[in-house]
Amino acid sequence: METPTLTIEQLRFPVGRYELPTVFQSKIVKEAMAAIEDLPAQLVDAVSGLSEEQLDTPYRPSGWTLRQVVHHLPDSHMNSYIRFRLALTEERPIIKPYDETGWAQLPDACTADPAVSLQLLAPLHERWTMLLQSLTFEQWHRTFVHPEGGEIYLFQAAGLYAWHGRHHLAHIMSLKERMGW
Repeated sequence: METPTLTIEQLRFPVGRYELPTVFQSKIVKEAMAAIEDLPAQLVDAVSGLSEEQLDTPYRPSGWTLRQVVHHLPDSHMNSYIRFRLALTEERPIIKPYDETGWAQLPDACTADPAVSLQLLAPLHERWTMLLQSLTFEQWHRTFVHPEGGEIYLFQAAGLYAWHGRHHLAHIMSLKERMGW
């Protein structure tokens, strides 16, 4: 059976693009919390047994390598965790964006053993999950302001980062499937 050719859009967004919910929905928030809690173990399973050559394979043409994807997740999720804490302790804080592509090109993201970032992600997500589970309805409606993306409610950000984890996990899993690893 021949494998269908995927478009760049399908390779870039294997789980589709994220759609920001406009209203709080407890079911969606609970699913987001579970996804955030489960991501570290899923990521460990996804890269377990991959060779150095496989880790250094881009998930799509002109895309990041699997190694860079693994290192990107704690970089991004640390930023998000801090944004949550800022939103909970300040009124509408303006957050600082960061250059994700630039960070992914730094030497540690291109060469470090993924185990380093896997070890970092687990306790980060444990703390983040504890925080998320403690939020009240009112706290889920706290916001931060992204200079490029506008005002974001915490319930929206939780969904975004649950999607973000699935998105990058799918990059790894779809490459493994396409390559027969």
